[in-house]
Amino acid sequence: MMDAIAQTRCWVKEVVIGLNLCPFARAPFEAESIRYQLCNAVEDDAVYAALIRELADFAQLPPQEAETGLFIVPQGLRDFDHYLDVLEDAQAALEASGLEDMLQLASFHPDYCFEGMETDDPANYTNRSPHPMFHLIRQDGLAAALAGWPDPESIPRRNVALLREMGLDGIRKLLDKCVKL
Repeated sequence: MMDAIAQTRCWVKEVVIGLNLCPFARAPFEAESIRYQLCNAVEDDAVYAALIRELADFAQLPPQEAETGLFIVPQGLRDFDHYLDVLEDAQAALEASGLEDMLQLASFHPDYCFEGMETDDPANYTNRSPHPMFHLIRQDGLAAALAGWPDPESIPRRNVALLREMGLDGIRKLLDKCVKL
């Protein structure tokens, strides 16, 4: 069976950090404070339940141990619309639990497509990953990182321009290096 955590670590290193898609990713990667959690559930409800447990567990960990987290779902949520449904439900649960001031969810999926974009637009690869996953982000850490960044709004614009310049073939080659592990 494929090693989804190794593939995800490779993706973080080669794509996210290598292309500087997230200028804040290098520090927790090098400090080994990214928590990688694998969810082998297949059914949407089981993935959702495991994600809710992970949100609760993650919130209890000290930031030095888990500054950020990646909840990886290599066998479930293959359908992007189902993934978005689980994301929406998890966002609602985060708000209902009162944890939205502490944690934020970001989304990554192999078939990620921004609303209004063509599926083959290279810009979608800012949020395409080897497996469906949810990124657990501590609000404090994000606020501190953004406070030290001169123009956070420029990050997505730069990423879209870079990925479109690379083109689909260039991006897919880079991603394939990690997926074929």
